[in-house]
Formats: sequence, structure tokens, C-alpha cells
Amino acid sequence: MKGFDFESDGLSEKLSLVKKKAGSLSLLRLLVFFVMVALLVLSLSDAVYWFLPFGLAVGGFIELIRRYNCQKDQEAIFLALQKLLERTEKRKTRNLAGLDSGAEFMEKLHPFANDLDLFGDHSLFQLLNHTISPNAKKALAAKMKASFQLEEAEVQRYAAQELSEKPKFLQAMESIGLAFFVEEKSAEGWIHWLKDPQKIKSWISVLAFIGPIGGIILCGLVYSGVLPPAVLGLWILTGMIFLSAVFKPLKRAAELIPSRSQLKIYRYWIYELEQENFNSSILREAQSHFLTQEGKASELLDQLDRLGLWVQNRLNLLYLPINLLFWTDLFLFMRLDSWKRNHGETISDFPTQLENWEVLISLGAFEAEVGAKGKVTQLQNSGLIAKGVTHPLLHPEKAIANDFALDENQRIILLTGSNMSGKTTFMRTLGINCVLMNLGLNPFAREFGLGPIQLYTSMRNSDNLGESVSSFYAELSRIHSLIQRLEAGEAILFLLDEILKGTNTEDRIAGSEALIRQVRKTNATGIISTHDIELAELDKKIESLKNFSFHSEIHDQSIDFDYKIKSGPCPSFNAHKLMELMGIKF
Repeated sequence: MKGFDFESDGLSEKLSLVKKKAGSLSLLRLLVFFVMVALLVLSLSDAVYWFLPFGLAVGGFIELIRRYNCQKDQEAIFLALQKLLERTEKRKTRNLAGLDSGAEFMEKLHPFANDLDLFGDHSLFQLLNHTISPNAKKALAAKMKASFQLEEAEVQRYAAQELSEKPKFLQAMESIGLAFFVEEKSAEGWIHWLKDPQKIKSWISVLAFIGPIGGIILCGLVYSGVLPPAVLGLWILTGMIFLSAVFKPLKRAAELIPSRSQLKIYRYWIYELEQENFNSSILREAQSHFLTQEGKASELLDQLDRLGLWVQNRLNLLYLPINLLFWTDLFLFMRLDSWKRNHGETISDFPTQLENWEVLISLGAFEAEVGAKGKVTQLQNSGLIAKGVTHPLLHPEKAIANDFALDENQRIILLTGSNMSGKTTFMRTLGINCVLMNLGLNPFAREFGLGPIQLYTSMRNSDNLGESVSSFYAELSRIHSLIQRLEAGEAILFLLDEILKGTNTEDRIAGSEALIRQVRKTNATGIISTHDIELAELDKKIESLKNFSFHSEIHDQSIDFDYKIKSGPCPSFNAHKLMELMGIKF
């Protein structure tokens, strides 16, 4: 477990070398095995003194297995590092195809998740997710969809920033996960077993010591001819009666204890965590679960691993005669129960705590790989400030930065603009950066500030034939939910895209004005985008409503966009020209 190489430099050469070492050890192990068999035959057929070199051969064989396994583990880590580097490159270039999309976490009725590309193809989840286990992935998704708690997020930001400054630790933790994660058994059954120690009967403790001593003595007496072999048969029959008392609890333990491959990732992760020093209160608290009074947590899992190996191989043909002769199941049961009583309660919390660390690693790795370094500002009122803000899912070299603010003087923004000019992308840019801020991550902006508000969006409203719901009714349902929350007194930042687009122009303009006036009376701030330029006249009638817009420049055979937000309503629209370019003749 100790001394693994997690450096990514020269991976191809190191991978080739470790494969050669593993091959050599495999061949040597095979040769030692044949020597061991030969010495065993000599020990049984020639003279007892051959047992000494046989024992040495067994020890050498076990050591070779250990070294071979270490080389194979190192090989698995190198392969995981290769995969990790490929994923890092995908995220940096924003070529996210092939990364887990988290599509199962999309939630149509969620206040904002469905509109801001948090999940699905080319989503924030693909950019952010470094988790391995299903439960950790669910926890990360839940954190992304959580209601806004900006004070908690500020504490989380220090943790993510500290982790981002530990690239070797992040690389070690993620490569271990990629190399060794396997979920053969549910952690729930294992945790229940750990918390349920079985009381050992006193006679089991006594017989656990009598069995090996009596077995050795009887074997020696039978071997020397003092006692007939039938005595061993009687000893075995007697032992089977006692062994039956622990058969079921040991069988249950074998079924519930994770396999060696499943325990391996716990042990390796915890070992890395034990080596680190953290300053953040969140990280220190998360680490404290593994700094136990009983000893190093990784060593406790090593003990369970060794016990589990025996428990899970009790029906092995090599173990059965040993068990029948020396009643080793009794001693094994006693050792296992003693370990469980001493450490079970402590260990039972490890799977959940490691899932929490997977989420923390994701946040730190995001900051290290693609994160921004902008200034974060906590606003006292329910406003927003964004300087040089860009969308995290756009390639940094292609993203156009904008400055924008919402405050008491401009609480409601009417956003107009021609088709494809960037209105929706801008609104999503603000929304997704709000989510990043709530996650304790640095927004993609020179400076980004948010007040104590909740986020609500209405952008992707589609019809549903199965539920007999039209897109217009779906949008009205979203607006109804927003109004209910506002009238209940919530402070909300809303982002409404192409408001009431499913009805005729006259009704849309009248309905939009009515909604704006109604929202104006509540504790709300936000943006409403529209193609109805007539609504721009409302800034003369409604206090704190301001016009902003995106423009396009129309040429003979093309339309150019600068994607920069401007004060005032849009002076011209391009639908006529777009239709003409698509072949519609006027």
C-alpha cells in the first residue's frame, strides 16, 4: 500500500517497466511453487527435516505474491493516470463527449437545474464530476441542485481552494478510485454487520485454544505411531460438533465483508488521507473520522482484510483439513468478533465519509483543472454583480466576457435582441455562475457577487404528450410556481427566457406587462427576455425596470454578432434576414 508512484511524467516508460517486473515475479513465483511442492513431498516421504526448507519456500512464495500484487496495483494506477489525463484534456478543451453526463439527475420541475445545463450532454456535471461510487455521484448531484446557502458556500470555498493547491493528492485519490473501484457488495449490509457484534460464549474461547494444541499433539502421536489413526477421526468428528456453532455467523460474515478488491480502495484512499495535513475546517473535520484512537484507520482495514481473507476462503480445499484438525474456525470467529467489538462502530462510518471525500475531491479537482480565479463578493441586498463574466462550458478562448449588475436601481431587466445574438446564453451564464458560487467554487468572472437570494429559471418549457401538457401551459406552470414563492416572501433571482412565447402577440404583451408589474411588488430581481420590442416602453412607466439588449450586424450574405450586452432596447432584429438566408423568398 505504501510508496505508490502517482506521478504522471513518463507514464509510458514506467508502465512498460512495471509490466516487465510483474512478468518476472510471476515466473519466479511459479518456479518457487514447484520447489515448494517438491519439498513437501520430501517432507512427507523422506524425512521431517525437509519441513524447514519447505517452510522457507512457503514464506518466499507468499512474499513473491505480495510483491507481484504490488506491481499489478502500480500498473493499475499508471493505467488510471492515463485515463485521468485524457479526461483532464477533455475538460480543458470543453470536449466533454464520453464523460458521465449525469442525465439521470435531470429534474424537470427543479427551480433551475433543467435550464442551466447542469446535467446531460455538455453539462457542468461533466466538467465537475470526479466521483467514482454511485452514492458519491448522487451526493454531488444533490449539492449542485441544493438551495442557496452562500455563507456555508464561503466556508466550502476555502476547502476547495486548499484542495486545488494539492495536485498530487488529488491525482492520487482519483487514480486510486479509477484503478480499484468495484462495488461487489452493498455497503449497507456490511455497515449493519459491523454495528452488530455477536457475544462469544465462554466455551468457544476455551476450545479456540484447545483445538490447535490438541490437534498438534494428536498429529504428532499418530505420526510417531503412539496412537492409531482412528483417534484423529474421532477428534475430527468431535470438532465438527463445536465448529457447527460458528458456521452460520462465519458464513454471514463471509457474505457481508467486502471482497479484498472492494476493501482495497478504502485502504488506499484512507492511507493517502492519513498522510495529508489540512488547514480548512471542513477538510480537517472530514479527515478526523479516519484519525481514530484505536490506531491508523488504514491499519484497521488491513486487519479486516486479513481476517476477511480467511473467512471468505474457509471452504477452500487446502483450508478444510486444517480446520478439521485444529478447529481453526473457533479461533477465527473469536478474533473476528474481538476486532468487530473494538473497531466495528468506528469503521462503519468509513464508506459514507469516503463518499463525502469523493465530492470534496471533485470540487478541488474542478478548481485545479478548469477553475477561475475571480474575486467573490457577498452582497448584503438581493442583487447581483458580474464583471467579465463568462460561461464555464464555453472554451475560455472563445467565451465573450460581459459586465452586468442587478440592484435597487435596476431590479428587473427587460432583455431584447435579435435571434442567436446571445440572450439565452447570457442568462444561463449568470445562472450557472450562481450555482458555482453556491457550490463554494470560484465563478468564471473577474468579480462576481450575489446577495441572499434563491435562483429560479424558466427557459426550457416543452410539451408533454403523455401528460397532455403544451409548452405554453408548461411555461405558465413555471411562472405560477415563481409567483407562489414570491408571494410567500422569498427573495428570488429569476431568469425568464422569451416570456409567454406560446401565445399571440397581443396577449403576450399584455400578459408580460401584467407579470412585470406583479413581480415588481415582491422581493424579486431578475431578467426577462423577449422579442416584443413594444415592452421596452415600460421603462418609462415602471420604476427600476431597465432595458438591455444584444445586437447583430446584418450584411448582404451574413449576420455578425459581438455577444456583448448593451444598455437600452435592441434597435433592430434579424429574423427577416435569417429566413432569407435559409431560402425563404420575400
